[in-house]
Amino acid sequence: VQLQASGGGLVQTGGSLRLSCAASGRTFSTYNMGWFRQSPGKGRVLVAHYRDDGDSTYYRDSVKGRFTISGDNAKNTVYLQMNSLKPEDTAIYFCAARDSWTEGYKYWGQGTQVTVSS
Repeated sequence: VQLQASGGGLVQTGGSLRLSCAASGRTFSTYNMGWFRQSPGKGRVLVAHYRDDGDSTYYRDSVKGRFTISGDNAKNTVYLQMNSLKPEDTAIYFCAARDSWTEGYKYWGQGTQVTVSS
């Protein structure tokens, strides 16, 4: 199983980026994929994912209203649209997948760097 994240880069405060994560090697429901991030000197935290088998979504408080997770099952790909970016969003963003929404994340991508300049 491989998860290939892309779409990171350098953007100014207030800008937007769209991250993509394509899974290969097996098929995942995009409801079982999510996004995490790790800022310098900090641990990896959950940013957004689906809950209840896709019936709802979770966003960490600091990104609510600015980030949107979506997926395309036909492409085995999950996206993270990030708007109104802030310097504190600077981090390595990882996508992850799990075997079902009731289980922990087991499969991880390599990460993509997002840098927001002030």
